[in-house]
Amino acid sequence: MSKETKTDGQYSRIVELCRDVFQKKMQDYGNAWRVLRPSSLTDQIYIKAQRIRSLQSKGTQKILEGIAPEFVGIVNYSIMGLVQLELGASDTIDLDAKEANTLYTKYFEKARSLMHNKNHDYGEAWRDMRVSSLTDIILMKLLRIKQIENNQGKASFSEGIDANYYDIVNYAVFALIKLELEC
Repeated sequence: MSKETKTDGQYSRIVELCRDVFQKKMQDYGNAWRVLRPSSLTDQIYIKAQRIRSLQSKGTQKILEGIAPEFVGIVNYSIMGLVQLELGASDTIDLDAKEANTLYTKYFEKARSLMHNKNHDYGEAWRDMRVSSLTDIILMKLLRIKQIENNQGKASFSEGIDANYYDIVNYAVFALIKLELEC
């Protein structure tokens, strides 16, 4: 099996894991997240990434939910952020479950396509990275997003908010693949 085929299979398993959580949370909460502005989603992702970093540094935890569910949350909130960038925040829950799932799939497939292109160019260098480094890169991307958001969404030379969200999705998927392999 080629590295590309192996990665695609692993990526697909993580997509299904994240989609399952997304759909179950939609059953419980609906699409209440539609009221969040992208900056609020960025902050939510930041909290999750900070918790992962804290757990990695301390080596212990007081809340039973571990690191992997936080990476799943990072993936799902990043995809929600991409939806919000396209549609804008809403004052009401204006998406039904089918529409939300269609958008979820659309953005996850765009992230997968980006992953294929970058893996081609970088030779799957992520496989040699530590999960803690992936966490740090996610935090760096979040700080970049926050700066762009503070600049009213404008970046004069760098990638925009959406490109950073896509990278965060992929780095979190890579972390989940690596955590799955460690088990």
